[in-house]
Amino acid sequence: MDTVRTPLPESIHPALWRASQLARGRVSTVDTGYPVLSHELPGGGWPIGALTEVLAQAPGSGEMRLLAPALASLKAPVVLVEPPCDPCVQGLAYSGIPAEQVLLLRAKRSNDQLWSAEQILKASTCGAVLLWQTHVRADSLRRLLLAARSSTSLFFVFRPILSASDASPAELRVAVRPAEEGVSVDIIKRKGPKFEGDLTVNVLPGSALLSPRGRPRRAVAPFEIETRVTRDAFA
Repeated sequence: MDTVRTPLPESIHPALWRASQLARGRVSTVDTGYPVLSHELPGGGWPIGALTEVLAQAPGSGEMRLLAPALASLKAPVVLVEPPCDPCVQGLAYSGIPAEQVLLLRAKRSNDQLWSAEQILKASTCGAVLLWQTHVRADSLRRLLLAARSSTSLFFVFRPILSASDASPAELRVAVRPAEEGVSVDIIKRKGPKFEGDLTVNVLPGSALLSPRGRPRRAVAPFEIETRVTRDAFA
């Protein structure tokens, strides 16, 4: 009697995969620069045209150095939307990120920050968009996700680690905590099996990419934009 074999998901459609597998299909990624981390991510890196949440225990927990190798590999501008501190030229240079490639966007209102990130994603002219938010609604994240899917940019939203229990439309969510040998990374959500275990990433040593001392005049990236949006796009 012949045994009926179940066809492999990818033989049916390239975007299909088993729940026990990491997503493959047409996933475009940028290598994280850390093999131990890339091995655990669908497509082997940070996803392009997607929403990735980085949940840090506190600003300066190593989250920026975790992203540094990927950002350094980009040949297009990197936009920082309302970071908690200003970018540090020395730290950027040490990590291989040209300061002239970094754009700093300041907007006082959260709605303006969200709107700005959405417009940058829609323009799809930047290599990466980094947005910091303390409180953000799920519907706002869904809107940003749609904008990200139409872009060719990396898109990271930084939120407090307490947000890990909140529902989120992000395709990838990682929690970052400082550790003795680098940073401890917990993959809260990914396309594939649930992550179980401990993952410590030995991030590249060096000075901070964001200055811990407020906004020194001569230590920030040369391109700074302040936006005031009159429309209530994210009201």
